Amino acid sequence: MLLLPLVAMQFTDEVAWDGADFLVFGAMLVAACGAYELAARLTRQTAYRAAAAAAITALFILIWLELAVGLFD
Repeated sequence: MLLLPLVAMQFTDEVAWDGADFLVFGAMLVAACGAYELAARLTRQTAYRAAAAAAITALFILIWLELAVGLFD
């Protein structure tokens, strides 16, 4: 996922990320994957793992939208 913006930058001028953008996005990915890994280790029930995955995904997208376009401004 981290390489998708890099590839997009080669084909369009609408994607213009710098090093800080890649760093923040990478940190967000590490945090989301780490949170899911922790949730998966804490429970064995599939329903709880699915709920944790849904919550982490929703939070990831919400933070990404806020940082990218200022959704709540």
